[in-house]
Amino acid sequence: MTTSSNLANEVTGSLASTASLARPSELSGGQQQRVAIARALVKEPKVLLADEPTGNLDEDTRDEIIGLLEQLCRDRGLTLVLVTHDSSIARRAERVAVMHDGQLAIRRTAPRAIVSTDP
Repeated sequence: MTTSSNLANEVTGSLASTASLARPSELSGGQQQRVAIARALVKEPKVLLADEPTGNLDEDTRDEIIGLLEQLCRDRGLTLVLVTHDSSIARRAERVAVMHDGQLAIRRTAPRAIVSTDP
């Protein structure tokens, strides 16, 4: 079982020691997001809800945060429900649901891998 401190180190990496001494206003946007993700995962939920987790970040930091979330989903079997207006993030999702006029519709699912036993 993962302890809270191990999880914090996994999510925040080298940030853990810096973040523990800093005030939230002293952290960059990316650092604040990593701390928020670590806080959300402390109780080891099966589902993580993320509303615009990269909305105020530059592209490089956005990609790092989304990569971190993707890795956590793979490594921990976590389900991520992410709300975004960023089409580059939506393209990375397994499923995309679109809300329009109060109706929710799944528009796309990721293609399944085709496994062939033929040589």
